[in-house]
Amino acid sequence: MQENRCVSITIKGRVQGVGFRYHTQNAAQKFGIKGFVKNMQDGSVYIEACGDKRNLDLFIDWCRKGPVLARVKDIFVNETPPQNFNAFNVTY
Repeated sequence: MQENRCVSITIKGRVQGVGFRYHTQNAAQKFGIKGFVKNMQDGSVYIEACGDKRNLDLFIDWCRKGPVLARVKDIFVNETPPQNFNAFNVTY
């Protein structure tokens, strides 16, 4: 059985106005990740994500690049306590 883990991810750079949340939701569904993504007032994107370790690592790698129009400058990943997310949603 795969070990589940949860992380918070803050992504900085040109990450708003480029479809980042929509593409993040698609990537999360592809990797079987549950959680949410939202834009922050400081221009960053914030994600909480839970999944098995391997798929979560692949999802984090995707977040380091983001969609084509994004320019990721910094990414901060922190372990968080387990959450019971049912899906991966865009929140506002």
